[in-house]
Amino acid sequence: MSKKWNLSYKLGKPFLIALLLVSSHIVQAQVCERRDVKLMGCHFDITVVESDEARANYFIDLAIAEISRIEKLISSWDPTSETSEINRNSGIRPVKVDLELFQLIQRSIAISQLTDGAFDISFASMDRIWKFDGSMKSMPSKEEIAASVKKVGYRNIELNSVDTTVLLRLEGMKIGFGAIGKGYAADKARRLLESNGVKSAIINASGDMITWGTQANGTPWKVAIVNPMNKEKIFGMVDISDQAIVTSGDYEKFVIFDGERYAHIINPKTGMPTKGIISATVIAQSAELADALATSVFVMGIESGLFFINQLPGVECLLVDEHGKMWKSEGLNLQEKNN
Repeated sequence: MSKKWNLSYKLGKPFLIALLLVSSHIVQAQVCERRDVKLMGCHFDITVVESDEARANYFIDLAIAEISRIEKLISSWDPTSETSEINRNSGIRPVKVDLELFQLIQRSIAISQLTDGAFDISFASMDRIWKFDGSMKSMPSKEEIAASVKKVGYRNIELNSVDTTVLLRLEGMKIGFGAIGKGYAADKARRLLESNGVKSAIINASGDMITWGTQANGTPWKVAIVNPMNKEKIFGMVDISDQAIVTSGDYEKFVIFDGERYAHIINPKTGMPTKGIISATVIAQSAELADALATSVFVMGIESGLFFINQLPGVECLLVDEHGKMWKSEGLNLQEKNN
């Protein structure tokens, strides 16, 4: 099937994905420095290949500062952020925002249009009626489910590109970047490092991973895609360079009622948990896009999700259904493991 859809815009959780960093050592005057830091509520694992340790750590510091800057811009938990200001003024007035945030919201809406609402940053408006911490004893009623998504809907986000203002039309409506923010931050950190001459690195935001260049020994960065039914085993390996890879999974957070399994990823249009997929891995040119599409495919399901990805140039996926069966997009080059 030909990939006929064209993404006309340029873009640019921890689940089921293992980064295999082949032993770091000096090869041809290159060193590989790695640091794990807590940012944006998750772990960022930053690896830089450079000529010496001091330079590598300097660039890691630059990446951390950039990710921290992004967090302050998009965080809905920080009351001083522009995102919080937008949410506080929902149904009241437009809020003028930085061009960077405005453009991120524009791209988010474009992905919502592309996925027919499977991805939607206004999911933050959803009433949290589903609990996946063991406290739920019965399903929510149909009425509660319907009411939970009444304020969700990207079409109610009004943008004014002249004034760079954002208005949420419904009182109590909210936006959040939980399904795209880490990928965006990883992309921005990559751009900053590349502009400063870094030719090889990985930025891994708890599974939202962007890579470029090679390892210190000149070999490609390798990523293992873990079997969600048995984390001691892997489905296979992929070589990743100048690409992003993101995995969404639901195998750890779910509830069962009357023999039916309900996962923690909620369809923003219906308020119902997704079914059928337990793991979705997406490879794309940016972590922002891969992040958003991994969540979208979960909502779409196996058949629709796979068809959708097969239409997108430069995008591949590997899906795992609730029975452990693996589904691959047409162009995915997976080095399969027999285990």
